[in-house]
This record gives sequence, C-alpha cells and structure tokens, in this order.
Amino acid sequence: MPVEFIGFIGSRNQSETIPPTGPVIDLNHVEASAKIHENGGFDRTLIAFHSNSPESILLAQHAASVTRDLGLLIAHRPGFNAPTIAARQFATLDHLTRGRVALHVITGGSDVELQADGDHTTKAERYARTSEYLDIVRAEWSSRAPFDYTGRFYDARGAHSLVHPYREAGIPVYFGGSSEEAIAVAGKHADVYALWGETYEQVGETVARVRAAAARHGRTPRFSLSLRPILAETEDAAWARADAILDTARALQEKTGFARPAEIPNEGSRRLLEAADRGARLDKRLWTGLAALTGARGNSTSLVGTPDQVAEALLDYYRIGITTFLIRGFDPLLDAHVYGRDLIPRVRALVAAEEARVRTAAA
Repeated sequence: MPVEFIGFIGSRNQSETIPPTGPVIDLNHVEASAKIHENGGFDRTLIAFHSNSPESILLAQHAASVTRDLGLLIAHRPGFNAPTIAARQFATLDHLTRGRVALHVITGGSDVELQADGDHTTKAERYARTSEYLDIVRAEWSSRAPFDYTGRFYDARGAHSLVHPYREAGIPVYFGGSSEEAIAVAGKHADVYALWGETYEQVGETVARVRAAAARHGRTPRFSLSLRPILAETEDAAWARADAILDTARALQEKTGFARPAEIPNEGSRRLLEAADRGARLDKRLWTGLAALTGARGNSTSLVGTPDQVAEALLDYYRIGITTFLIRGFDPLLDAHVYGRDLIPRVRALVAAEEARVRTAAA
C-alpha cells in the first residue's frame, strides 16, 4: 500500500523550542507553511483543534486557498456543533477544494480543557456521543433521502443534505484516542486510526487491538503514526541536535507553555510516558526525551538519525502496519522543507521496494 505523509500547519510559528510571538493568526506563516508542505510532497497537513485555538475549519480553508493539491486533515471535536451542520460544513469545503478534505476526530481526553467550552461530560460519555455523532455525519454524507436518528445524545428528524462529499469514496475519517472507549469507537468509525510515536511493541499491540475492534464491524482501517523526526548529516550530529532541542525546550518551558502538567489527563500521553520510563533511547532510534520533559503533551517523541537511518526506522513501522506518517519538526517551516527534500523521497522509495519484494515473494 502506498505511504501517506501528513505535515502540520499552525496558526503561527511556535513549538516547544520557539515561544509564540506576534498575532495568534499569522497569515504569512500559514501561507508559507502550506506552500512548503505542498512543494515538499506532503499529501496532507493537519490543522489542530484546542479549546483556545483559532477555528480549524477556517484555517484549513485559507491554507487550501493558497495551494492547488495539498490535502487538509482538519481536527474536529464532536459535540459542540450539531452533527448535521458539521457534515455539511465539511462536505461544502470538500467541494470548494475539489476533494481535499479529511476529518480528524478528537474526542478529548482532558475534562478540564473541555470544561472551557462548557462541556462537563465524562470521557465515557464523550466517546458514546462521538459514536452517535459520526453515525449522523456519515448518514448526512451518504443518504439521498431524509433520515431519522434517535440516540442517547441526538434525535434528528428528517435530516437531509443537498451537499455530499466531492468524491464517491467520501471524506476519510481519521480518529485519535487510546482508551478502551476510544478503541471501541475507532473500530466502528475510523478509516485511519492515529497513534502517537510509540515503540514497535506498543504500536504492534495497538494495531492488533484496533483491527480486532474493527473486524466486529466488518471494517479494515489504515493506521497513522505521529513523530517528530530529528535529522542531521551524521548520527552523532543528530543526537547532539536532540540534546540541544531538549535543553532549549527546558529553558523555555514557561514561555512556550509546554510545562509538564501535574496530572496526565489522557491514555495516549500515559502510554508515551510509559515508554519514556524505559529510557530516553528505545528501539533503533526512538527518542522520548521531550515526552518525559513535557508530560507527553501531544506528539512529542522523535526518530533521531541521518535521513537514511530515520527512513529505515519508518519502514520498520510500515512493516507493522503503519501506512501514514504525521511528521512535524521543532522548527516548523525549516523542518518541513528538510523532510520534503531529504526524508519523504527516501521513505517512498523504500516502501516501493518493499512492496515489490513482497509481490515477488508472493509470486
């Protein structure tokens, strides 16, 4: 299966090593980031969602307006819009962009963060609501006649949309969440299940769990892995760069807002910290230093090495079942350029060779 690469577009230039400055929405940054990712051969870019962030759909629309082919993976939190309205919003943008939209469903693991938007549900309730939400979104996208839906959280009567996804295959649904409740919903709804950058063993375990959950619904999802590659011309230089990133991130924690929280609110972060407890360097070149420093606040583990070494490590994950890689750097624009120049072509070539080898062996 061909490999897919997803980048990241923030509303301004910031990371664990770059404190935020200037306007919250920096149009020059958004536009430059979109063009760098498109020119670098990325298939899509993620536009994130948080309880205090600019609206992801609108940022994605602007990124689409300055590119021709770049896909958009729009993070979306169910439960705050009516699912019928959200379905029409995404379908409309999908037409305006000629089929470039994908939906990344983030139910939300932190009770505190969701309370900022007035949501006081428990995690179990949120995932149950997400399942109903996606039932209705998919029906709105696919039904050519009015439909009714009655559930615990939604009661829609005569729902019907005149706008449907641009492509017959529809809008792909990516899904994040590592708890038991999340895995159950992913099995029913995820076209692509998204993991953070864990060890080979952890990734293999999760892939098996999600496949088993999906099999109960007769479905076969794909899998995405999120990582922060750190590249240099030599392996020693790459590890030195990782050490420098950690030192800078530690010195700037208060300014960047990436201080480790007192409580780890979600299962995904706990899994990354479980890996970090085993050591800073795991498997061939998985680095957990930043995850340990920040409490694994989001995508925070790295593959460290030369472009060839990191490409080989990504191929190992491909062999486990990962066909999408969401990669972003600590210097967002420069790293995206380097990934497009030095890493993505190498991985695509390795995957093509692997597929050819498998076909030959099968024949």
